Amino acid sequence: MFPVHMSTTSSDGNTSRLPASSGCEGMNYRTFRWTQTMLFAINEINEMDDLLPDTDLGYVIYDSCFTISKAVEGTLTYLTGQDEAVPNYRCGAGAPLAALVGAGGSDLSIATARILGLYHFPQVSYSSTCSALNSKFQFPTFLRTVPNDEHQSAAMARLVLHFGWTWVGTIAADDDYGKYGIKDFKEEVEEAGVCISYSETLPKENSPEDIQRIVQTVIESTAKIIVVFSSDVDLSPLVLELVRRNVTNRTWIASEAWVTSALINQPGVSSLLGGTIGFGVKRGDIPGLQRHLLDLDPYADSLNEEFWETLFNCTLDYGKALRKAKAFNGTIPGGLCTGTESLAQLNNTYSDTSQLRITYSVYKAVYAVAHALHNLEHCEQGRGPFIGIGCADITKFEPWQLMYYLKNVRFKVPHTDEEVYFTDGDVAGFYDIINWVVDGDGVISYVTVGQYNGSAAPEERMRLMNDSIVWNSDALEPPRSVCSENCQPGTRKGIRQGEPVCCFDCIPCADGEISNTANARECVLCSGDDWSNDAHDACVPKIIEFLAFGEPLGITLIVISAFGALVTVGVAVVFVAYVNTPLVQANDALLSFCLLFSLMVTFLCSIAFLGEPQHWSCMTSQVALAMGFALCLSSLMGKTALLMLRAQAKKAARAEVKAAAKAARAAAEAAASNGGPDVIASNTANLGDVAARVKPDGLGSAHQRAMTAVATLIQALACTVWLVIFPPYPVKNTSAQNVKIILECNEGSVVFICCIFAYDILLALLAFIFAFLARKLEDHFSEAKCVTFGLLVFFIVWISFVPAYLSTRGKFMVAVQIFAILASSFGLLACVFLPKCYILLLKPERNTEEMMRPHDRQRDATSTGTSASIATAATEVNDTVASTAIDD
Repeated sequence: MFPVHMSTTSSDGNTSRLPASSGCEGMNYRTFRWTQTMLFAINEINEMDDLLPDTDLGYVIYDSCFTISKAVEGTLTYLTGQDEAVPNYRCGAGAPLAALVGAGGSDLSIATARILGLYHFPQVSYSSTCSALNSKFQFPTFLRTVPNDEHQSAAMARLVLHFGWTWVGTIAADDDYGKYGIKDFKEEVEEAGVCISYSETLPKENSPEDIQRIVQTVIESTAKIIVVFSSDVDLSPLVLELVRRNVTNRTWIASEAWVTSALINQPGVSSLLGGTIGFGVKRGDIPGLQRHLLDLDPYADSLNEEFWETLFNCTLDYGKALRKAKAFNGTIPGGLCTGTESLAQLNNTYSDTSQLRITYSVYKAVYAVAHALHNLEHCEQGRGPFIGIGCADITKFEPWQLMYYLKNVRFKVPHTDEEVYFTDGDVAGFYDIINWVVDGDGVISYVTVGQYNGSAAPEERMRLMNDSIVWNSDALEPPRSVCSENCQPGTRKGIRQGEPVCCFDCIPCADGEISNTANARECVLCSGDDWSNDAHDACVPKIIEFLAFGEPLGITLIVISAFGALVTVGVAVVFVAYVNTPLVQANDALLSFCLLFSLMVTFLCSIAFLGEPQHWSCMTSQVALAMGFALCLSSLMGKTALLMLRAQAKKAARAEVKAAAKAARAAAEAAASNGGPDVIASNTANLGDVAARVKPDGLGSAHQRAMTAVATLIQALACTVWLVIFPPYPVKNTSAQNVKIILECNEGSVVFICCIFAYDILLALLAFIFAFLARKLEDHFSEAKCVTFGLLVFFIVWISFVPAYLSTRGKFMVAVQIFAILASSFGLLACVFLPKCYILLLKPERNTEEMMRPHDRQRDATSTGTSASIATAATEVNDTVASTAIDD
């Protein structure tokens, strides 16, 4: 059974008369060659002496017309032995029927195998590859000499994966061959992450609308790879329309049913199908076949006659020619055939024996049946396979008896020495990988670029010569067919909603995350001590940051700190040199030296903040800073406390003097109004008494020193408790900055450090209040004003420091802290000691006891209606009170 014609003639659908068998149309030269190959093989077997030497093979050929209905009709006719399909088993006479070779396409074989299986009748197919025929439950007597499509689908999938194509379109014939082939292919590739852009089905009947729709889908899709499971007959209309629409830049993956088909390989298709890669069943050379094909007798039967007339466009029947001549006014369309026309000169599909693949499969199928019959005929009696029977009789055997021998047949094909045997009705899955190469004239040739062996180990199944493949483009590299380009390391795949998984966006990894492989699903978070590089494809160690001694900023701060300490030492040297002068002795020289020592400590402790934090440096820096400022501010508090008491005493004395002067003035005015003489001494004793009642302040140097010592001791105790309970320690801060590890000191307890520095602020506030209250003490040198300005600088620096400190990170935070320490220390040093050094070094004439005493401003001594002696007496009393108040 061969699909010699491409389709059946259309029926008028008339149900008012007896149904008649449909005719066929569209001669297929390729399948006609298959029929001639079967005849050649039968003739060759009949001439052999070692194969069926005592038996001749006969044949009956049925045309399935590539339609299921005709295949079923032929099967019933074949079984009944009648000229018509009568559903009755074997009414004819003659030689026994051995097996069916056919029936062409997979859907045709499925239909015939269901019927033949009912009678256990052997069927050997030469081109039915559908995986649905695997089922021995449904098709118990079906065998084939072509590989199962499961192998071909796996081979196609492996080819797609080999070239990294993840975005492909599929086209299948509307039959079991196409549907099962594409189904198996999809299952293979989708498990590996390949996506199907579109999946179209070719119509079995002529349908321009469906063809146009499929063409439009192919044009609009971005898939560059198209996998086609179809016969050449079904695919041909689509190819013609694609060529007409000038569709190019596609790579086609061909199934074995059309990979070497001359029906598809027509002139003009090179732009569309050049570079096609397909899988062809095993090829074989059959010596003598071409001569047999060329020696065809056009008068042997009606099929040969039709072939001849179609091929040469002429008529062999003279009577038919006359009838045509009458119909066409004396001319015969195409002419009258002579029967001697040369087939060799045409060089068409029929006579082309360069790619004998399905033809070779037909050849093997005939030989398989012959060898099975040979084994059946030469069965030794008593050693036969059948229970109770032994051997079968070659002249009258049952179909199931031949089926036994077919299932177990094993032979070598003549001329090729290929060993053929069946495993559950199938042969080994071996394919040649064929590439369609276009030469300079646009002619396509088939070049074998690899093999696929489904029986080999998985890693060795496909062997492909990549460099030998010619693609449908000018590029030497394989085409790319992806919905989305691969996501490079440093990005991750973001699935697009509602689209296949192969369509995605490449989203850059967030800071701190990396992906070091292509098409990563997720980004990986770096560990705590690592961070992502700029490309986000590797984790690199974070930058270790601390304010080092050797960097420019650290060197600058060290120089400034050392300079401040040297200046402090210089001031101390000046004070030592002038230690016995009134200016140095004023307001306790020891406190001045304590103040200078504390400032030198604050200058030098800033250096402890530099360098990589260690346990000792973390504890030393903060404690030294707290203690240094505590000693500094407590010394200032002791000094300003005395100055404040002096100012208060002076204010009280002034009030008493003003009261006494006011009383004297009143007395003088009363005496003057009575007309008496000037009174000079009458009020003097009263003013003296007032001055005598103003006591000097009771705060001496011992009290000042005790106050400073106690205030400093309190801070020392607090720091000791802090170091014992919650000591500072170095830590790696990985959260402040993503790309850096900041080495810093953890203060141990925020509460403790806040209390300690709050205590320093309290000392500064007390010293500032005392200095501010004593700022109007009218000295030629006002130390209270100097301290007030110094503490104002101190507060301004540290108030500015807080927001600056909180807004910085890393080594700059340390730099801000050191800057605040240095600025406040320089401010106190400059404001408190610079004026004194100026007098000591440049204005020594002002360094006298007189200059160190408070003095009132000069006021007008005039009064109305009284003697000038009153003002003079008041001034004397005031001087007496002031001199008493300043005495220690």
